[in-house]
Amino acid sequence: MNTENQSIPAGFIPALRFHALTRLYDPLVRLTTRELAIKRRLVTGLGQGVQSILDLGSGTGTLLKLARPAYPATRLVGLDADPRIIALARAKVQSDVEFVHGDATNPPFDPGSFDRVVSSLVLHHLTRAQKLQALVAARTLLKDGGELHIADWCSPHDVVMRGMFLVVQLLDGFETTRDNVRGDLPDLIRESGFSEVVESYRQRTPFGSMAIYRARLRAADGEAK
Repeated sequence: MNTENQSIPAGFIPALRFHALTRLYDPLVRLTTRELAIKRRLVTGLGQGVQSILDLGSGTGTLLKLARPAYPATRLVGLDADPRIIALARAKVQSDVEFVHGDATNPPFDPGSFDRVVSSLVLHHLTRAQKLQALVAARTLLKDGGELHIADWCSPHDVVMRGMFLVVQLLDGFETTRDNVRGDLPDLIRESGFSEVVESYRQRTPFGSMAIYRARLRAADGEAK
């Protein structure tokens, strides 16, 4: 597939802010975020009987690569707005994993297509309005009884973690990361129509605090589908 001809949404921020750094994404993220630890926890928390999983902002496909052994018969789909990083994911991950070019705020899938929607280190790249758009879209894509699982930066454990997170904010922007450092993600998830929003895990990293959030559809939303 010719990735050069695929469009990138206006205002899109690449994984490491600059396209020239995209090929360094895996080693840098692994070094600075304890990526494998939190993504393994994300996969473990997805539960049983899952037939389809969408990774919103799938990056180089690390989470889906980890998910394949745990879910050998499950449909795994990654969505990302950056065609360059999709090319890296396709070269790295098993061929039976699907990668689709598209925007998390307007994903190109039918409503009720997935049992689980996951997202890792994506929301802090979005403005507050875009976060809400992506979360509402995720809700729409879930089947009845579906769940949302998110890993991202969160309110800091302490003043040390807050200080270290300034490095992330300088790289990714203060506007897009403000909701994370305030601890607003659970409220935004609820505002988007989810219920039973819980923080299931929290960890320190060299550049700030990260958390995993789990949420389900409100009963009324499930019945309306």
